[in-house]
Amino acid sequence: EDSTDAEVRSTTSYSLESSSTPLTFSSLILGQIDIAVKTAAEAFPSWSRTPVSKRVNIMFRLKEAVTNDLDNLAGLVRKELGKTPADARGDVLRGLEVLEYSCGVASQLTGSSLPNFGTNIDVTQRREPLGVCLGIAPFNFPAMIPLWMFPLAIACGNTFILKPSELVPSASSRLAELSLDAGVPPGVFNIVHGRRRTVESLISRDEIKAVSFVGSTEVGTSVYTSATARGKRAQCNLGAKNHAVVMPDADPMQAAKQIVGAAFGMGSSDLADIRGLHLSEIGSNVHVLL
Repeated sequence: EDSTDAEVRSTTSYSLESSSTPLTFSSLILGQIDIAVKTAAEAFPSWSRTPVSKRVNIMFRLKEAVTNDLDNLAGLVRKELGKTPADARGDVLRGLEVLEYSCGVASQLTGSSLPNFGTNIDVTQRREPLGVCLGIAPFNFPAMIPLWMFPLAIACGNTFILKPSELVPSASSRLAELSLDAGVPPGVFNIVHGRRRTVESLISRDEIKAVSFVGSTEVGTSVYTSATARGKRAQCNLGAKNHAVVMPDADPMQAAKQIVGAAFGMGSSDLADIRGLHLSEIGSNVHVLL
């Protein structure tokens, strides 16, 4: 559990490969969380004033760094979560798509103006970064979901604190290293390890202006309620379920292969597996193959 005393509690991440050495990550006590938030807040003024062209150049370098490190990142996902090699690579590649999108963020940051909206009145709209943003990621996609969150946030001029799942922290930590190597200034992208109390403490900080969450309905509802009660922006993706529908004209063998792959290819991340299967009139053939 998270600690509120003067010690740092550690979380051990075990690889699903028996020959691998477990990794230990420290959960931050409240005083150190203050330091992490302060660091992100102090980095915001300079980063938000950095020209968008320079921020985009850094995102291009980060994209290149993640692409070059793809096999290593996929290996971290596979070892900690037990995904198949193909699904582990897919985890990173899907996140990389969002990172690529962040490289074109300049076109999304344009404002608008309307001269002579009224007598001697011109209307101008500007898009400005919010400040420090918080991302709370689940365990089932250790690379993809963090890559959903922080690249777009920092490309838009915000600073970011990521709280990855304590079960699979390695990919996020590696992404932080790659970000520094790509030129993201210190304090712009931060990693905080911990559990429930860590999240509650982060959300309560006035410096945090927006929260993004992916996970269970119960926890996400709590995050949304806590964040919005404090006037923070919150987007929460809750309780996702995956379903398979086999149509009458489907090839039974191909359908069976896809169902098995979807059900078991994700290793221990059962939240991403198929939860519902609907078979049409060819269902008996598929059932036999399964």
